[in-house]
Amino acid sequence: KVRATHPDCSIVLYFQERETECLEIIRSERQTSAPPGSPQQQGCLTEWDGVSCWSAVPVGQSRAVACPDILHVFKKSKALIRRNCTESGWSFPSPPYYNACELEAVGSNNDTEAKASYFVTMKVLYTCGYSTSLAALFLAIGIFSCFRKLHCTRNSIHIHFFTSFILRGAAVFIKDAVLFSDESVDHCTMSTANCKAAIAFFQYSVLANFYWLLVEGMYLQTLLLLTFTSDKRYIWWYILIGWGVPMLTVCIWVVTRLQYDDHGCWDDYTSPYWWVIKAPILLAIFVNFLVFLNVTRMLAQKIRSPDISKNYKQQYMRLTKSTLLLIPLFGVHYVVFALFPEHIGVDARLYFELVLGSYQGFLVALLYCFLNGEVQAEIKRNWGKWQSSMESNVFNLATQDFTA
Repeated sequence: KVRATHPDCSIVLYFQERETECLEIIRSERQTSAPPGSPQQQGCLTEWDGVSCWSAVPVGQSRAVACPDILHVFKKSKALIRRNCTESGWSFPSPPYYNACELEAVGSNNDTEAKASYFVTMKVLYTCGYSTSLAALFLAIGIFSCFRKLHCTRNSIHIHFFTSFILRGAAVFIKDAVLFSDESVDHCTMSTANCKAAIAFFQYSVLANFYWLLVEGMYLQTLLLLTFTSDKRYIWWYILIGWGVPMLTVCIWVVTRLQYDDHGCWDDYTSPYWWVIKAPILLAIFVNFLVFLNVTRMLAQKIRSPDISKNYKQQYMRLTKSTLLLIPLFGVHYVVFALFPEHIGVDARLYFELVLGSYQGFLVALLYCFLNGEVQAEIKRNWGKWQSSMESNVFNLATQDFTA
């Protein structure tokens, strides 16, 4: 089985694997142990000292082991650590591990505290970002749902797009609650059904996010190509692409992880099976980029065309400005980071994906709803109608009081 792990967990898992192998040897020795007092018993049995496994030897002999072979932790050293088998048991390691095995240069306590403070700050920032986005998205969905004149295929697609952002924000909070709520749990060895389900839900929400952005681009292109065709006939295809393709992808990924790489919490991005998720996202971004170029070309043609009235030109501009802004905004950073290994540019990756990414839902609600002229006009119209109704009620009450 593939054993891809997060780099921070490699040390823990390395020693756990060595310990498991050593304990298996000890167990087999006990099952085939010689009778007490026999010559085979006059020696030191296999022992795990927390760092290395010392194989059994007779009294008077010794064993030598090298320093643990862990990249970026111990410097390559030719020094050997020896232990002698005496009548009273194994001797102490000589030289001690801390002398024989030189550690790579690591940060000081101040660096560790600064790093911990950095991650706490990041969590506060993206928590505020996702909370702001969720509030804006729920308000935007409420506006599109409440006003009957806003009920159309275009706004229905916007609602689905908003919902994918709501799921993404909720998935981040659920993942944090499941994975990091209990500090006593070793995250490196955590492998529960709850944490795997939380990661799978998170991956689904991210996929749905990118595919509903793809649907926004496809809808815009269809609208420009087929001006006089009813767009309601395509809505179920859009729903199938936006929700169905991510669901199929995540199901394939879950089955693959269960079958070939079922360890940890599935949150390691160094596994080759991570491409089951990454490849469809890159495909959606690539197709969206092609849609972006094609829509820009068609828009330029329609604006220059003398047969298109000024009202239609303004309509085309209003329909395209939001989508054309979002397509490169949501895809560029993902493509850039996809070209590098996961351990390269971690700080920049975290900043873009967590901090800036947390405010994407707010930006979407702002562009598609709050800055939408059609929405603003409908709100003003209903606000004016409500004010007139209130003034009429006040006038009626005052008249009743006067006549009474």
